[in-house]
Amino acid sequence: METFKDIFKNSFLENFSASQISAADTAITLLITFLIGIFIFQIYKRSFQGIMYTKSFNVSLVMIAMVTSLVIMAVTTNIVLSLGMVGALSIVRFRTAIKDPMDIVFMFWAVAVGIVTGASFYLLAIIGSVIIGIILLVFANFKSQTSPYILMLDYGNSTAEKAILEKLKDKAKKYNIKSKTVTGENIELSVELRIKSGEIDFVNELKSIDSVSNAVLISYNGDYAA
Repeated sequence: METFKDIFKNSFLENFSASQISAADTAITLLITFLIGIFIFQIYKRSFQGIMYTKSFNVSLVMIAMVTSLVIMAVTTNIVLSLGMVGALSIVRFRTAIKDPMDIVFMFWAVAVGIVTGASFYLLAIIGSVIIGIILLVFANFKSQTSPYILMLDYGNSTAEKAILEKLKDKAKKYNIKSKTVTGENIELSVELRIKSGEIDFVNELKSIDSVSNAVLISYNGDYAA
């Protein structure tokens, strides 16, 4: 005579027994995942705003989506395999340093596409990816009229400092003093500012101020904090 425990166990295993995945379904899923991965590849390439573009990382996004899709197809057909997969992934540690926060966004996007297509929600993956891609391109193509710079100055007295600040008020749309170092008779000033790319000649005017010994303007990709 079967007990309630046996009935529950048998019913549970029947509902989650391994089912066969046809070659056609596998090919269709991988093809759709690959095409969406190529879309992610192009969006990353067009929206990249870092210092050095890495093609290998971009290619890995396509592979991440496809591998994730394979894993999801496997675990959705076998409850035992899914439990084993959870246990295996729980001990995995990824120690690769992510230099750009946007890289994390694209990695998560690739994983999400693999999960969704692996679960056969193809339309959701396509529509979601198109919307995400459009949003990323809009942000990437939105450019401010001014660019951020770091200005470093060496001068010798407070009179020169007043002239420098007056010049910054006239030329810079925004500026923020980041640091000021006084060593003996020399003063070093670091200023974060935003100016138009074609108006960098004012650095020559700063250098011509009495007691200004050095003026360096450095472009950078950081966000203006002030």
